[in-house]
Amino acid sequence: MSNARYYSLDVFRGATVALMILVNNPGSWNAIYTPLEHAPWHGCTLTDLVFPFFLFAVGNALAFVMPRFEQAGTAAFLKKVIRRTVLIFAIGLFLNWMPFVKWDGDMLVGKPWHNVRILGVLQRISLCYFLGSCLIYFFKTRGAFVISVTLLLLYWFLCWWLGTPGSPYSLNGFFGTSFDLAILGESHMYHGEGIAFDPEGLASTLPAITQVVFGYFVGQYIQQKGKTYEMLSNLYVAGAMLLLAGYWWDMNFPLNKKIWTSSFVIHTTGMAMLCLATLIYLIEFKQAQGKWSRVFDVFGKNPLFIFVLSGFLPRLLGLIRIPAGIAPDGKPLYNSPFSWFYEHVCKNISADPRNGSLLYAIILVTFYWFIGYVLDKKKIYIKV
Repeated sequence: MSNARYYSLDVFRGATVALMILVNNPGSWNAIYTPLEHAPWHGCTLTDLVFPFFLFAVGNALAFVMPRFEQAGTAAFLKKVIRRTVLIFAIGLFLNWMPFVKWDGDMLVGKPWHNVRILGVLQRISLCYFLGSCLIYFFKTRGAFVISVTLLLLYWFLCWWLGTPGSPYSLNGFFGTSFDLAILGESHMYHGEGIAFDPEGLASTLPAITQVVFGYFVGQYIQQKGKTYEMLSNLYVAGAMLLLAGYWWDMNFPLNKKIWTSSFVIHTTGMAMLCLATLIYLIEFKQAQGKWSRVFDVFGKNPLFIFVLSGFLPRLLGLIRIPAGIAPDGKPLYNSPFSWFYEHVCKNISADPRNGSLLYAIILVTFYWFIGYVLDKKKIYIKV
């Protein structure tokens, strides 16, 4: 097995974090270019690739540390993995609840626990990391592959069998919602779709686990084959086959990020493999790295910290209220520092509001990149 370092994997992870920040921070959610929006329900946009790519990158990284876990023994493995899982889950829960207070008229009041969403992006990452790691550690490569394929087929069957007859893959017909309601409770779920429905719910986490496992397989294969054209060509072929398999499965089990369908897993894994293979070709084979790769590398050095910071700052600064006029009902309007910047600086650069919204998102990505750059220069790497 090759121990060569793959800078392309760092760039892939960093590019995923950068795109995640970009799509999560538009100036206005009502002014977004279509590729930067999630698919309304079925389908897959550029934005829908971000989360599965991140889970795939988690699996890639796992392939490089799993040999150390195996050498350290089961007790050390479980201690490390459980600790990291709990910390990442807790950070996600912290972000959902903070800043723990909110404005009620002219008073700050506590944000009650009974209205806090329990699940979310970081929570799903933590669960997939834990379960994916355990599958690989205890069942090895062959067993993890068999279990992953079984999970994807089982999830398809459960969606069809337990879903609403005639529309099992619809928002109201998805079986996982009743499962989440029973365990989490309606007040602890996401309501962005107009009803209590969690796109990072417990049931749809099952197929997402396999995204980490498949990322591990790719990372392991890259190490085994080394920097050879055989490795690269096989990555391209396998990625293309998975991409086509995802499209084929889409005819019976639609591509859907919000319920994380099995076809979505296969499709996005294939896309991730093609993107990673291209980066390997450019960086490892053609030595084409430069300023462009350095931009993404910075995000890849402190990915979790930068992502958490991008969620933390807007929530914290949201407590600062800058007067913004009077609403039609006579109530005062306020901006936060970030929304003031969008309204007074970015929004008016173009007649098309999408341009100002995109500019705002790019400026925020640049801002977080600068923080990451300073940390990297000082050799500060914040990990859990």
